[in-house]
Amino acid sequence: MSANQSANTIDAANSNDSVALVIQHRLRPGTFDRYEQWLRVIGAKAAEYPGQMGLHVIRPSAGGNDYTIIVRFATMADVERWISSDDRKRLIGEIADAFEHEDQFHIHPGIEYWFSPPSPTQKRPSAWKQWLITTSVIWPLTMAIPPIFKPLFNAVPVLGTWGVRHAIIASAIVALVVFVIMPRYVRAVSGWLYR
Repeated sequence: MSANQSANTIDAANSNDSVALVIQHRLRPGTFDRYEQWLRVIGAKAAEYPGQMGLHVIRPSAGGNDYTIIVRFATMADVERWISSDDRKRLIGEIADAFEHEDQFHIHPGIEYWFSPPSPTQKRPSAWKQWLITTSVIWPLTMAIPPIFKPLFNAVPVLGTWGVRHAIIASAIVALVVFVIMPRYVRAVSGWLYR
């Protein structure tokens, strides 16, 4: 955890909510290779903690030096356990000299982390824009994913039974949304989204 607590905020009210730890690092020139190696180490260590549900890294665009790391946890207690851990403090200490600014993080419940402004000076996008972006991602997936799984359900009928089929399709859609599509999509439309 950063020594500068004012840089870090917690936006979750319910301690039982699924949460995302959104970490932002701005790197000094010449530290990228070392940082990438460090990311693998801290990612593996975070995965050992209870409730950790996955990690996604948004790397800087060409010429940039800002990394965003999104770590999903099952509950607020899980994310707080990781944030306050000696392991995280030690690992941050090992790479802190590579940062232009101190380690900064925000905690968001549910899907709110997708719409966190990239800069504190920018306002959170309006609810209708968040709805439009989310719907435009999920709607086509609900049409495309079920036919993809149809051969599997035909080959293994037990997987095609009511409830099981829905769980498989929902899991595939959520995984694509969370880990593949939304981080890139939000970044691609950020000029419009945060206006």
